[in-house]
Amino acid sequence: MKIAFMGTPDFAVHSLNVLIEEGMNVVCVVTQPDRPQGRKKVLTPTPVKAAAVEHGIPVLQPQRMRNPESIAELAAYEPDLIVTAAFGQILPKAVLDLPRLGCVNIHGSLLPKYRGGAPIQRCIINGETVTGITLMYMAEGLDTGDMISKIEVPITDEDTSGTLFAKMSEAGATILRQELPRLLEGKVDAEPQNDDESTYAPNLTREDEQLDWSKTSRELYNQVRGLVPFSGGFTLWNGEVFKVWKMSKPATDVTLTGAALDAKPGTVLDLSPEGIVVRTGDSTVTLIEIQPAGKKALKASEFVRGTSMTKGTVLG
Repeated sequence: MKIAFMGTPDFAVHSLNVLIEEGMNVVCVVTQPDRPQGRKKVLTPTPVKAAAVEHGIPVLQPQRMRNPESIAELAAYEPDLIVTAAFGQILPKAVLDLPRLGCVNIHGSLLPKYRGGAPIQRCIINGETVTGITLMYMAEGLDTGDMISKIEVPITDEDTSGTLFAKMSEAGATILRQELPRLLEGKVDAEPQNDDESTYAPNLTREDEQLDWSKTSRELYNQVRGLVPFSGGFTLWNGEVFKVWKMSKPATDVTLTGAALDAKPGTVLDLSPEGIVVRTGDSTVTLIEIQPAGKKALKASEFVRGTSMTKGTVLG
C-alpha cells in the first residue's frame, strides 16, 4: 500500500507522524517550496519537509501542483491513497484521480461550516465556542467533498489561533489514526455535505487585522485572539501602525459614566499599571501587550511609563 502525504505547516506534521508510527509506506511527501524567513530572509524548509527529511521520505516541492510536470512527478510514485492536511494549493482533477482509494483531507472545521483557507482563525474571530476536524474525501470544489468523520474541539476564552492550531493538529492526527484502517480497506461510508449550510472562511487580509473601535469589546477581544500569534491586530497612533497582541477579557459589569460615556470609540481613557484602557463601541478594553511602529512587542504596563501617549488620545 503506497501513501502520498501532502501538507505544509506544523498543523500537518502530527498527521504525517501518524502514518509513520502506524508503519505505513509513505512513498513521498508533497509540500510547499522553501520560503525566506525572518529579517535575514533565510531560505527555510516547511515543517512537513523537515519531518519528511528526518525520516528519509522523498520530498516534492512544486511551485504549482497544476503543472503537468508536477502531476507526472507525483504519479510516478503510484500512490494508492493521498492524505492531505493544510497543503496550501488546490489540487486539480488529474491529482484527485490518481489514487485508487481517493484523496482525503484533514480539514480544520466542522464542515460544511468554514470552508476555505482560514477556518481556525475565523472561528475565533467570529466568537465560536466549538470547532473541530472533518476528515473528508476531496472533490474539485473548495472543501465540498463527502465527509468521512468528525471530531469536536472546544474553544475557550483563553485560546488564540496558536493554541487552537495545536489542539486541532492533535485532533487531526487522532481522527486519521481512527479512520486509517477503513480508508485502507476502501470501506468508508461517507456523507455528502449540505451546501445550504455552508459558510466560507477566506484567508485573512490586512483589512481583517485593523481594529475598529466602534465594535463591541467582545468582538475586538475575539479579533485579536484570532490574529495571534501570526500578525496581531493593529490600530493607528500618530499616523503610524500600533499593534495589539493581547487585550483584557471583556468585563460584563462595566458601567460607563461621565467623560468615558461621551468619549469617542478608540479614545484612551486611562494609562494604568495594568495597561492602556480604550473606549470601545459598548464599554472598554485594556491593552495588555502592544507594539509601537519600529519597536519590539512589550507589555503595555512598561510602555505607559515612558510614553508620550496621553489620556484623550484617539487611536485609529
